[in-house]
Amino acid sequence: MVPKKLFFTKGVGRHKHELQSFELALRNAGIEKCNLVSVSSIVPKNCKIMTREKGVPLLKPGEITYCVMSRNKTNEPNRLVGASIGVATPKEKNSYGYISEHHSFGEKAQKAGDYAEDLAATMLATTLGLDFDIDKAWDERKQEYKMSGRFVRTQSIVQTAKGDKNGLWTTVIAAAVFIEE
Repeated sequence: MVPKKLFFTKGVGRHKHELQSFELALRNAGIEKCNLVSVSSIVPKNCKIMTREKGVPLLKPGEITYCVMSRNKTNEPNRLVGASIGVATPKEKNSYGYISEHHSFGEKAQKAGDYAEDLAATMLATTLGLDFDIDKAWDERKQEYKMSGRFVRTQSIVQTAKGDKNGLWTTVIAAAVFIEE
């Protein structure tokens, strides 16, 4: 199986039971009806990245669904938790990309998302055997990385939440969900 499509989603759930808070986060993300299988980090070449709004309706209840998921939880009141997914894809569609997941405490969404994107770009560069200095490769104007003459776009999805003030379990998830069709 080589996925043809991919979408990103995120969610948060709160409940007195840890497992139920995870279920509610899945519901919030729109992927609760699937049997989720965690996979590692490669975006297949020619894989179309679509919106959550277009991706979720393509899922069938009970289907085995592959995803890269970041998940974090707390039952400490006001503790900031985060889950982020970063992706780095070369502009050339005939090349594969890389997905990273990042789980954090006390980190705001922007910082967690930037970290996940940097991690994905670095991991893609090393798997492709490219020279890459993250501090020199970012083109602020174009909002993309340049690796050994190749341009790479990055993006992220982040879910953060503060722990429930009454100590309920708070779970956050971010996921890259693969679609086979």
